[in-house]
Amino acid sequence: MRALQAVWLSTLALALACPATAERNPERNVYYGEQHLHTSWSFDAFAFGNTLTGPEDFYRYAQGEPITHPGGFQVRITKPLDWGAVTEHSDFMGVMQEARDPDSELRKTSPWVARAFDVGAAKDPMLAFKLLSASVAVGHPIEQLGGPTVLRPVWRRVVDIADKYYQPGRFTTFAAFEWTATPDSQNLHRNIFFVDSKKVPEVPFTSLDSTDPSALWAWMDAQRAAGNELLAVSHNGNLSSGAMYPVEVDHRGRPIDASWAGARLRNEPLSEIKQGKGQSETTPGLSPNDEFAGYEVVLWKLLGAKTEGPPREFGSYARQAYRDGVALEQARGFNPYRFGLMGGSDSHVTAVPYRQKNFFGMHGAVDATPEARLDGASALGLDARWASPAGLSAVWAEENTREAIFAGMKRKETYATSGVRISLRFFGGWDFPPGLLEQRDWIAAADARGVPMGGELPTAGSRAPTFAVWASKDPDSAHLDRIQIVKGWSRDGQTFEKIYDVAWSGKRKPDPATGKLPPVGSTVNVTAATYTNTIGSAELKAVWTDPEFDPTLDAFYYVRVLEIPTPRWSTIQAVKLGRIPPSGPGFSPIIQERAWSSPIWYEPSAVARMGAAPGLSLEELGRRGAVALGDAEIRDLIVGKTVRVRNTVTGEQFEILYGTEGRRLVVTEQPDPAQAAELMHHGNARYEIRDGTLVTQIGGAPFEVTVYRLGDRYVAARSNELGYANYEVEAVEGGAR
Repeated sequence: MRALQAVWLSTLALALACPATAERNPERNVYYGEQHLHTSWSFDAFAFGNTLTGPEDFYRYAQGEPITHPGGFQVRITKPLDWGAVTEHSDFMGVMQEARDPDSELRKTSPWVARAFDVGAAKDPMLAFKLLSASVAVGHPIEQLGGPTVLRPVWRRVVDIADKYYQPGRFTTFAAFEWTATPDSQNLHRNIFFVDSKKVPEVPFTSLDSTDPSALWAWMDAQRAAGNELLAVSHNGNLSSGAMYPVEVDHRGRPIDASWAGARLRNEPLSEIKQGKGQSETTPGLSPNDEFAGYEVVLWKLLGAKTEGPPREFGSYARQAYRDGVALEQARGFNPYRFGLMGGSDSHVTAVPYRQKNFFGMHGAVDATPEARLDGASALGLDARWASPAGLSAVWAEENTREAIFAGMKRKETYATSGVRISLRFFGGWDFPPGLLEQRDWIAAADARGVPMGGELPTAGSRAPTFAVWASKDPDSAHLDRIQIVKGWSRDGQTFEKIYDVAWSGKRKPDPATGKLPPVGSTVNVTAATYTNTIGSAELKAVWTDPEFDPTLDAFYYVRVLEIPTPRWSTIQAVKLGRIPPSGPGFSPIIQERAWSSPIWYEPSAVARMGAAPGLSLEELGRRGAVALGDAEIRDLIVGKTVRVRNTVTGEQFEILYGTEGRRLVVTEQPDPAQAAELMHHGNARYEIRDGTLVTQIGGAPFEVTVYRLGDRYVAARSNELGYANYEVEAVEGGAR
């Protein structure tokens, strides 16, 4: 009886979360969907052994029908989706299908090219894929295989199939594609969505047209001017070698300005934070105070390119982008990184595994079996053990239609999950009462008196903002551990973050000394790959006011919801095979599934900004007659000496020992162990003096330091702090070799 009751409650909860009617709900429903998916019509998927499927197979799978996996077995989604889109790579889209079709335009116009490609790809599809990728990377694409003649009919079929499976009120599809720019193995990929399939262009934009995102945005602006509404979702910033969210110069080396920021904001309101190739929220190196930052960190570069250094050297992460965005807003008056969050799969098997218990790989036949996955089968150097079940995109919308879901995406009322169906709502305002969440109409009240996730808080004097957050467990997954609000802010070009636990299960209390909430515990039995829901909560909620609010500073807030610990897919499958569960960088036997909301931003008014304590800008240094030191003067000041440095923004003091052989060691006087760890991370690192700058790094992030003489004292400016000189410098004789 209890089992039947549990099934009924689970079904009821799903029905309430995802109604199957077209009736509009002004308070909005949550709709779960897939915004990043490849079939055999993407040539890399074909090269991985997915040779038979097409977009129709995904749409059938997404609605609950079984389909055949490239490994030869049947797969079925654990729970149907509400919406989805097939995002084939626009580069060489459908080229294999066209090469094999005797009636295709490719066979008619370039028969020898088509025949040679067909034979070569059949013999070694991976080599053929590498040749196509290389042709794009070096700027010499094979026009006969990737030009409009090949692309036009394939794109038309993609759009027609999306229309065929669109069922307003029950299942929504979109005409979409993936723009796949990969200069120097840097992932700059975007998924492009159209709201009206009748207005799509004849051919999509490709990296053969340009690998510069600015060119993509210009093309999108032209489409919009012609009445064709569309948007882009950036993805896999963690694989972009730091290029996804630039701060100083764009992808052609031009200074980032308000025009560039506006083009990005206008065209790219969303970014993918979780998919099969890891998460792009943050890393332990970027967020040393975040005890949950190590979740599914994948250290890999596209096409198997060599990776070097710590994660931040070859990745771009959403939280750092948010921090850089508020710093740019404060220093220069624009923020290109007010994007919302989505999840995705990037599956190349057409079917998508969202659950740890149902993971069947993501690279065609390469990782189709548990044995291959656990043995680390490699697709272009990506260890299969690093792969994750797909992330999910959740959109709050009035109804399940293209127009409503697209509008939700555009206003960024979205969130992402690691694959589970956690329900999450997040509102910010200035006068939410403590008992707001106990009201029956709390959603309407919060919406009327504040803004939802993805919104911007209007200024309201010096009052601190209040946030209402509610989360409910996935009926088919684990209980919830806690709700956190992640805050970031900027002062004088420096950025900061802090994580607040605002609601949690059980009777735990934060440590009075550290403020840390004790772990929820774990019911995971690793040897059996099981867990129980005897800890945690089915629902968590809170009304929280920022206790450290400064009305003069730009800030952002987003929610992270954590489940209790559960076994990872690699543990589940290892136990079934009688193996020891693997553990290593990027994969752990135990994980905590999670959800991330889009942020809510706060921007001070002009009057409020005037109340901020002014920092020392480079312009002010110039007005006061400061002189930048040359190479010889810098050597005389620091080499072979201990240098005392004070951060004028934080008050932090530390010493740096500069050896005579080009190495330096940072020693902090700050008692906070997390900050000390950040300073000491790669602390015994190399430095060099060139072109009037001291070139070094902290935490793996390279930067240049310019030292100025200002009267009888020295001040320094870091190149990554947007034109502020935030350091007082005093050299002390002796100490370093």
